[in-house]
Amino acid sequence: MDSPATQGVHVIEAALATMPSNSGVYRMLDAKGEALYVGKARNLKKRVTNYTQLARLPERLRRMVAATVAMEIITTHTEVEALLLEANLIKRLKPRYNILLRDDKSFPWLVLSADHPYPQLAKHRGAQARKGSYFGPFASAGTVNQSVQTLQRVFLLRTCADTVFANRTRPCLLFQIKRCSAPCVGRISAPDYAVLVEQAKSFLSGKSGLLQKEMAATMQEASDRLDFEQAAAIRDRIKGLTFVQGSEIINPASLAEADVIAVHQEAGQACVQVFFIRGGRNNGNRSFYPANTSGDEPGAVLAAFIAQFYDDKPPPPVLLLNHEADEAALLSEALSLKAERKVTLLVPQRGEKYDVVQHAATNAREALERKLAEAAGQGKLLAAVAELFSLPETPKRIETYDNSHIMGTNAYGVMVVAGPEGYIKSAYRKFSIKSAITPGDDFGMMREVLLRRFGRSLAEDPERASENWPDLLLIDGGAGQLSAVQGIMTELGLEDIPLVAIAKGPDRNAGREWFHMAGRETFQLPPRDPVLYFLQRLRDEAHRFAITTHRAGRSKKLVTSELDEVPGIGAARKKALLGHFGAAREVKNAGLKDLEAVAGINRATARAVYAFFHPGVRLPQE
Repeated sequence: MDSPATQGVHVIEAALATMPSNSGVYRMLDAKGEALYVGKARNLKKRVTNYTQLARLPERLRRMVAATVAMEIITTHTEVEALLLEANLIKRLKPRYNILLRDDKSFPWLVLSADHPYPQLAKHRGAQARKGSYFGPFASAGTVNQSVQTLQRVFLLRTCADTVFANRTRPCLLFQIKRCSAPCVGRISAPDYAVLVEQAKSFLSGKSGLLQKEMAATMQEASDRLDFEQAAAIRDRIKGLTFVQGSEIINPASLAEADVIAVHQEAGQACVQVFFIRGGRNNGNRSFYPANTSGDEPGAVLAAFIAQFYDDKPPPPVLLLNHEADEAALLSEALSLKAERKVTLLVPQRGEKYDVVQHAATNAREALERKLAEAAGQGKLLAAVAELFSLPETPKRIETYDNSHIMGTNAYGVMVVAGPEGYIKSAYRKFSIKSAITPGDDFGMMREVLLRRFGRSLAEDPERASENWPDLLLIDGGAGQLSAVQGIMTELGLEDIPLVAIAKGPDRNAGREWFHMAGRETFQLPPRDPVLYFLQRLRDEAHRFAITTHRAGRSKKLVTSELDEVPGIGAARKKALLGHFGAAREVKNAGLKDLEAVAGINRATARAVYAFFHPGVRLPQE
């Protein structure tokens, strides 16, 4: 019988029989139909043929070929289109053999709205659907908040919501501390406010030098008119602008719009550091840790990162790199096509740009060293946990469970997950309790949570071959909770998964927890034991997640009403009824004639609403 690798080669050879020589994207699939690898090629047939030559492949790719049971291809007109499609598919499918950009949360932007006579300055995330001018991206919420404060100080722009603006009768505190010009109460005219908005746009576009000269000239004019109050106000704004310009960490004069990207590799891992330079200012930096980079050269890591990073965001005109990216010319062409303007990839060798790139590279190295040090510490803690609880090996996945409810209402159970790299937040799960729970029945809640969590996993992976099976379960509770969960796990046939219950004890003091395990006497750890602190953090993280989940669910419940349960009542009719009567209680008490009088509510709907709230009452015939 052929080996798995040979069988994988046969699958690839069968696909090659009908594979065209066009440019395009290919996908290797495993037995579950999930993508193992996504690649692009100028010539699909020629590129995929390489995978049939096992002797020339590294061990990682041989394992990939061995797991391949099917192949899919998508042809494209050009290799550039193939590159863009490849990046999109990798981000969406997350194949285990591709270099993956794992942390790709949305970035905050600044927006100056254009849908109001007095534009609002605001922080923005997500789709740029609101009409206005957008500036960014910024590396974090902190950097964009700092920029908002700067713009308030220098340009006195409003940051309040339109509803707040419309209902002000006197200036707010921001006017008193000279952070707003108070357009809401007419302290500044629309034309003068428009001048401030245009000045802010100039500043954000990198024209601060010209802006400062204009402000100085305006201050002099006010002084010549003997309007010393206005001159002093402009002087304060110039001081604020000068302070901002002098406080930049990285402010290269030769760069207006660019991203500085540097990669550092060590111990089989990689860190990519990105600095955002916009309008000649540093908008902050962020560290990324791409997955599956072991054995790849810096150029390959950079190429994969850049393609995925700019899949859903506009690239700046210049990318400054510390290594030459693989297929840099193709990447430049693809990014230029996406941005509809020229995008250049540079690896500076000297001068100011080189210094900026080296600064980013230093940040990447230091960030990766910190991460490796934290991982080493985490590894020691996990090894100590294995020794404490007599586990067969160091745990790679610890699951901690907790519940939250108020007298049985808005009940939720949660699962948090930790591993060698800390909390695995992408694996966190929340369970809205669907069964009727008696107030205080935490055992019933835990039963539902575990049956749903492991019942689904057993159905999808009966052989327990995936990495989603825990090496240790932690339960917040005592001996009773331990016994109940043991019964559930035995019922599921999973009694071999180690289980520990953590109870705070009668005094409920942190540091005096009791640990309960099957077949062992209940025990405590010394108050300053590092393993105790680690287990406390896991328990507290589960408790935090349970509380926030419960609060979010309760808040969502509070904005619903009995009207949501009336058949035929959608958002528009609900709005009409609440707008007419003011509250769901008044709708419930309204007579049939009153309901029929509501604009947008026809006779049939009025009868349906009345019948819902008055069951058993016979309505008059039509």
